[in-house]
Amino acid sequence: MIVVMSRSATEENLKNVEKRIESFGLKCHLSVGEQRTIVGVIGDKKKIGELEMGAMEGVEKTVRITEKYKLVSREFKPENTVVDVRGVKIGGEELAVIAGPCSVESREQLRETAEAVKNAGAQFLRGGAFKPRTSPYDFQGLAEEGLKLLREIGDEYDLRVVTEIVDVNDVELVSKYADVLQIGARNMQNFRLLQAVGKGNKPVLLKRGLAATISEWLNAAEYIMSEGNDDVIFCERGIRTYETFTRNTLDLSAVVAIKEQSHLPIIVDPSHGTGRWQMVQPMARAAIAAGADGLIVEVHPHPEVALSDGDQSLKPKHFKAMMEDVKKIASAMGRK
Repeated sequence: MIVVMSRSATEENLKNVEKRIESFGLKCHLSVGEQRTIVGVIGDKKKIGELEMGAMEGVEKTVRITEKYKLVSREFKPENTVVDVRGVKIGGEELAVIAGPCSVESREQLRETAEAVKNAGAQFLRGGAFKPRTSPYDFQGLAEEGLKLLREIGDEYDLRVVTEIVDVNDVELVSKYADVLQIGARNMQNFRLLQAVGKGNKPVLLKRGLAATISEWLNAAEYIMSEGNDDVIFCERGIRTYETFTRNTLDLSAVVAIKEQSHLPIIVDPSHGTGRWQMVQPMARAAIAAGADGLIVEVHPHPEVALSDGDQSLKPKHFKAMMEDVKKIASAMGRK
């Protein structure tokens, strides 16, 4: 349920509404818009069904939300959410571009990549320190040493740091170094991990699962928001279909679906979405044209010797060309 407060509602009216909701053992979640304040009611469905709020002073109306996701829905918050990452915004007029290697391999590799993506216009540096790999024999990442390198070189080039978290026990450690915590496709429905990052104060980049429906993806975000963290960014990274030419099938219709159903921002990963570096640039153009709020792209100075995902990583010169294209599309779409 959501409770829509009237324009004339006072602070006292709002406090009384919150007290009544909490008296039923339910939780309140405020969304303060330009025109209205909306109170989201979450908790036991039976108790919500017993809750009557329409006659309370300052309440304009109550709305029953039929979808299981509440806080994520556009019904709860009509205005777009803009996530602020230390001054860099995701979801506003300016497109957010996250770029860097699949895995942090060395200081030299990361510094060369960071310099290239910064010069081309990226605002975020990505890199894996903990790598969930299909095979146990593949490179698993440098762990905390990788996190230290990301923080060091991110600060050197004034880039915000995005890195994946794979274990609920690592939330505090990764949060110490990263500006944005990435939940990978394989962990989209790791509900304990979602709740753990939801209790923190770091923005969360939530990748779509390998075969997740839009509803499942939205509900995964609800797990995070229900714990108090409102800074969630969706990431479409392709889904698994019968097609084998590409690594995954990049579902750009998901951008439109998320924009319709949710107020949260969404970016697109054309690297994992295709698995082929030659397809990254055209799919990046298409993603921005579809309305995405940004991109996350794998870039490596020497992809032929990369320890992971070399086939889908752009060389710096190709990333620069992609950014030039993206700027043109963004301008045509009224974005920066």
